[in-house]
Amino acid sequence: MRPPLRWLRRTLFAVVPVVIGVVVAVFFLLRLVPGDPARMILGERATPESVAALREQLGLNKPLLQQLVDFAGTVFLHGDTGNSLIYNVSTRELIVQRAPISLALVGLAVLFSLLIAVTLAVLAARHKDGIIDHVVRVIPTIGQGMPTFWIGLLLIILFAVTLKWFPVGGIGTGPLEPLRSLVLPALAVSLGLIPPLVRSLRSELLEVFSSDFVTTLRAAGIPERRVVFGHILRNASLPTLTLLSVSVSYLIGGTLVVEQVFGINGLGSLLFGAISNRDFPVVQGVALYCALMVVLVSLVLDGLVWLLDPRTRSAS
Repeated sequence: MRPPLRWLRRTLFAVVPVVIGVVVAVFFLLRLVPGDPARMILGERATPESVAALREQLGLNKPLLQQLVDFAGTVFLHGDTGNSLIYNVSTRELIVQRAPISLALVGLAVLFSLLIAVTLAVLAARHKDGIIDHVVRVIPTIGQGMPTFWIGLLLIILFAVTLKWFPVGGIGTGPLEPLRSLVLPALAVSLGLIPPLVRSLRSELLEVFSSDFVTTLRAAGIPERRVVFGHILRNASLPTLTLLSVSVSYLIGGTLVVEQVFGINGLGSLLFGAISNRDFPVVQGVALYCALMVVLVSLVLDGLVWLLDPRTRSAS
């Protein structure tokens, strides 16, 4: 079997238990809430008849094991967690409408994180213990201590209200307007992720800079730009990509919060609206799809590490 197929098979074997665990965790998300979920949804003044009807609608009157089997069947066969109590449509339909915006925001945030982290780490490593190195290490750390929503508000004040470079919120409809609308929220999410990436990549770059093969490449007359970006960065980026893959959950969680700040009609607004309306099937659906999104992005980054690291390909 070819190495890519072996890697894919091994990865799928590792992912399947994770997906099953996610489905079970999302199932118990509703059941672990203290009190009767049906009573919580309808309120304390609801009649016993309406509570019993809602319990039957949600399947809460069945044995727990039967509820789990029914829930898993709905998830794996239909891709949703039931019908929304507010909109009376499947949760899959609601999520599919909002997911492209959230996925685009996550992808843009990952791109910004990598571009900014690589630029700052290379500058810091090339000027070790200099002014640039100290600035690169201090300023991003200050940004990491700020909440994501606060960073979003600062970006709105500076770049949208004062400079008027980007829209204040929402998603534009003109040419390139959707992309412009996502720049500030993606930047707000990425700024919280950049400091650990810069620290990791800077440390690896300094180690690779002192390697014998780098001295050999420079002695052979290879241009410095090609040495840095063609050889040094490739060897130093693997731990950083691994760190990014384990930080995906923070990235997606920050995306959901930032959508509220910028008024973006994505999964974040759907989730918080469902929580305020006690629409538990939608809450379960968003939690399920966000967890699967974490698994998917982690797989993509792991695949990138596999492509860049010959040792991983040899092991597979």
